[in-house]
Amino acid sequence: MEELKKNGVSPGQDVPEEELSDEMKQKLKELDKESNTVEYTGTWGRIIAIICICFSLFQVYTGFFGVLDAMLQRAVHLSFGISLVYLLCPVKRSWIKGGSVHPLDLFLAILSIIPPVYILLNYQQLILRAGTVTPADTAIGLLGIVMVIEAARRIVGLPIVVVVLCFIAYGFFGPYMPGPLAHRGLSLQQMVGHLFFTTEGVFGIPMGVSSTFIFLFILFGAYLEKTGLGKFFIDIANAIAGWASGGPAKVAVLSSALEGTISGSSVANVVGSGAFTIPMMKKLGYSKNFAGAVEAAASTGGQIMPPIMGAAAFLMAEFVGIPYMEVVKAAVVPALLYFLGVFLGVHFEAKRENLQGTPRSLLPPFGRILKEEGHLAIPLIAIIGLLSSGYTPMRAALAGIVISIATAMLRANTRMTFNDIVDGLIKGARGALGVLIACAAAGIIIGVVTKTGVGLKLASALVQLSDGSFLLLLFCTMITSLILGMGVPTTANYVITSTIAAPALISLGVPILAAHMFVFYFGIIADITPPVALAAFAGAAISGGNPIRTGINASKLGIAAFIIPYMFVLSPAMLGIDATFLDMVHTTITAVIGMIGVSAAMIGQFVTRAWWIERIVLFAGGLLLIDPSGFTDIVGVAVLVAVGAFQYFRKKRSAEKA
Repeated sequence: MEELKKNGVSPGQDVPEEELSDEMKQKLKELDKESNTVEYTGTWGRIIAIICICFSLFQVYTGFFGVLDAMLQRAVHLSFGISLVYLLCPVKRSWIKGGSVHPLDLFLAILSIIPPVYILLNYQQLILRAGTVTPADTAIGLLGIVMVIEAARRIVGLPIVVVVLCFIAYGFFGPYMPGPLAHRGLSLQQMVGHLFFTTEGVFGIPMGVSSTFIFLFILFGAYLEKTGLGKFFIDIANAIAGWASGGPAKVAVLSSALEGTISGSSVANVVGSGAFTIPMMKKLGYSKNFAGAVEAAASTGGQIMPPIMGAAAFLMAEFVGIPYMEVVKAAVVPALLYFLGVFLGVHFEAKRENLQGTPRSLLPPFGRILKEEGHLAIPLIAIIGLLSSGYTPMRAALAGIVISIATAMLRANTRMTFNDIVDGLIKGARGALGVLIACAAAGIIIGVVTKTGVGLKLASALVQLSDGSFLLLLFCTMITSLILGMGVPTTANYVITSTIAAPALISLGVPILAAHMFVFYFGIIADITPPVALAAFAGAAISGGNPIRTGINASKLGIAAFIIPYMFVLSPAMLGIDATFLDMVHTTITAVIGMIGVSAAMIGQFVTRAWWIERIVLFAGGLLLIDPSGFTDIVGVAVLVAVGAFQYFRKKRSAEKA
């Protein structure tokens, strides 16, 4: 094992700090804004810890004993969250001295809780005068909207602020908009009343989902992390694939796929596991740009990996009106195909460059890992069972938290102390802040859309732009989702595209779940699509590579994510929509074969190195298999077999000549 450590593949080593320069660490902090909060010491550290604990305990209490009325639950949720954002995300870090909160940030933190507390104190009066907004209401509501936007700038980033301000401006300047986009326009009183004192704006569906099961699933993820499940995933991935050709890269894919079950952030996944896997890949012989790309592509897939997907998946269940478990079931096959595509890309690159794996003697035995750490997977298995048996996501998450703590106690090396349990409450609260504020900002966008009716207008415009062409409409929707995803968090991206683009697809007969999954996928894949590819930039920060080249490589590895959404729109059987078991098996098998052809074409390696003409033919054959019709499947298989046979005999002749 000592030799293994020397080679940089110490099992369970999450983040080898020595591999990261101070400059790289700073870059990662800038990219991972949602996790980049200040750590205070002394009195302020204890005060903030107490606020976080109270926040988590409130969510757990209402989860067990029933949530409050919608507006009250969401107002309390926002009070805790927004005040913590102002305390933990200061205007300038240089202002923080001696571990104390700067007076300006403290003032803003106090100011930010006034609007939601106003709702709590005046709840009955607000209900009785529903629709009537007083001057005091307008002033308080305006303050609340401004504080949400500033909080979003601090913890989510400037792009979401720009989008929110554009929608607000549209609400005010409706009469001056051209053509079908014109509307009567909203007064300040109408705008504030709708956005802050109804469940259509800041306190809309996204905040409702955040204040119930999203928070609890994030808390569940915090406890899974505390148990050491991330270490178990890396160990088990090493045991399974570390010995294979290009082993460390395959470990990165497998571990990131597994970690995706407990984390819904692309950048957070890259930072968490990439600091370990990327140095391993570089030492094996992968280039900087490819090593960073592997981790970026694999980590991005975490948001589509059941059973715990990104926060937007919970919103999808609410928007579509189906149980969350149905979303999970629909996501299984596409997620497996995505990771298969990344895995194949890594495999073909390793074969092309003749990269070897780690000797089996240096890897931890599979049986010993299962014996020592296998119990840590019990909570994940349990939560799948609970969701399948009809438990609500909130109840399943609560049970998962309890089971996580209980299973960690089964062995001394994973047992949690009281301090660990308390620390889990703190980390859960801090981890929820980015999603919470993104949901509040997304609520503003939804509010403007519902008040002005711009969603239907934009959906109609998309249909007109496509001129009746279904594939062109899909392409326009894809481009819209990718552009919005460049810097806008997946949660907000999905909210926008699901209210604007998804209705256009539904109007042309696409099943509602397939339409929402389509925009969901492209919102996520924006994280590896240049020029603003946050996950690729994070991977490049660790590998020392070029961010744009890393993004291009990541896009090639993640090519499945650009193709799969078209597959399940053209063949909803992949999502289990109106499909028999045999339909799903047929669609999945042909899609898998198609992914082999597409991945080989993108990397330039199949049986041997591929010529350009062979790459084009392989890509075409792979695409033919994606079309679910029988004729194209037969032609696609024939094309791949023909290219494979031609390369086999070419390779054989080369070997004989040598």
